[in-house]
Amino acid sequence: AILAELDKEKRKLLMQNQSSTNHPGASIALARSPLNKDFRDHAEQQHIAAQQKAALQHAHAHSSGYFITQDSAFGNLILPVLPRLEAE
Repeated sequence: AILAELDKEKRKLLMQNQSSTNHPGASIALARSPLNKDFRDHAEQQHIAAQQKAALQHAHAHSSGYFITQDSAFGNLILPVLPRLEAE
């Protein structure tokens, strides 16, 4: 979903760029702009944060366990917290 939004925004900006080429000096190289990359990174982080929040709420509502949000090497949005039991 986020990729579709970014692609739509990119097309929109490229169309604006093409229409501005009729005016000398008004065109902007959007593909190489660091601001464009920062925008994409920020949008992706917001999307991931929203997914994490939704996954966390769902897990808490449907499970008696406890979960936290944390980056995972395997792409998990949330991780279960397991208590350590003392060996008897």
